[in-house]
Amino acid sequence: MRNTPEAWRKSSYSGGSGGNCLEVAVGHPTAVPVRDSKNPRGPKLMLRPEAWSAFVQAVAAQEVRT
Repeated sequence: MRNTPEAWRKSSYSGGSGGNCLEVAVGHPTAVPVRDSKNPRGPKLMLRPEAWSAFVQAVAAQEVRT
């Protein structure tokens, strides 16, 4: 998995400060890698695509609180 900026994306709602955000890598065939934007060289959480999809749907439905 590449660690380059173009391989990772974050929400446009995150603002320009660069911190306190989840970043998601694109293009991985069997998993959705997620990392903390404050620590891009730190550990990555590898989620099954179905789990990531369920998480995104829950956030969109406001079922997840921050």
